This record gives sequence, structure tokens and C-alpha cells, in this order.
Amino acid sequence: MRFTFAEKKLQVSEDVRAYAERKLGKLDRLFRSEADAAVTFSMERGRFIVEATIRAGGMIYRVTETTGDMYASIDSAAASIERQIRKNKTRLEKRLREGAFEREIKPAVLAPEDDEPEDFSVVRTKRFSIKPMTVEEAILQMNLLDHEFFVFKNQDEEDKFAVVYKRKNGGYGLIESD
Repeated sequence: MRFTFAEKKLQVSEDVRAYAERKLGKLDRLFRSEADAAVTFSMERGRFIVEATIRAGGMIYRVTETTGDMYASIDSAAASIERQIRKNKTRLEKRLREGAFEREIKPAVLAPEDDEPEDFSVVRTKRFSIKPMTVEEAILQMNLLDHEFFVFKNQDEEDKFAVVYKRKNGGYGLIESD
């Protein structure tokens, strides 16, 4: 597993980095291909925050944990991300198709975040290649990223562009292009 570390509002020692690498490195056995891990350490109001993002096989797993101790935050993040991986890997292999994790896939496009709709200024732009996937895969990926919507090419509808989103009253919605 390849690691990238970032620090916000604090500096962490090499021991903390090595500990994070050791704890999250154990998750590498769950992937068939090389995984990339991005770990961000920060501190806010006396609480230590660890944000871990793992990209492997076209899937993105993200978790943020906050505790009073940096090592406890790392432990909690590693446990949470392992639960996510195991839960969703099993679900994908059961519900979708055989070998869902064997081929490499690219992440789908996410719309830019816009904090000030009054002046219509774009404050952030993200670019991703869009891959064909089923609606179930798109919903799973949206939930893993903890986003409200997800853009993808619907492989069940001749690779037409589509958006899945979380409905306020529960469940999911699907918007398809013509």
C-alpha cells in the first residue's frame, strides 16, 4: 500500500506516521491490486482528527474519526474502514456479479461543490473519468464516499449518463439522460 500523509494545524511525529502506516497497512491484504492510502492528521478544539481515504480497484473508502488521542483516532479509523471494506466487498460480490473486485475501474465524476449559490461562483472543481456501472454499484460508491449524489454511465442503459441521489424522505432517486 502506498501512503500519503498530510497535516493540518499540527505536526505529528514519525512514530505517529509509522503507527498509522502499520495499522492501515494491514488492510492491504483485503485488496487484489495495489492500494493508495491518503491520511490527514488535524486538530480541532483539542480533539485529534484522522481522515483516511483508500483507493483500490476503482473503489474509494473514506472515514473520519475524532478522539482525544491521536493513536485512538488511528485505531478507530482503521477499524471503521475495515468494516466498510468487508461489508461492501461481500455485498458487491453477492448482489452484482462474480469478480467485481478483479478488474481495475476508474472513479466516477463528482460535481463541484458550491458554497455560495447567490453569486454563482465556482469555488472548487473536480475532474474524474466516468466509468460504466450498474445503478447498485453507483449507490454503493455514493454511500462509500458519503455524498448526496453520484454521476455515472449506466451500463444497463447503453452507457447513458445518469445520477443517483439520496431522497430526503429515504431511499434513492435516479436521473437518466435521453
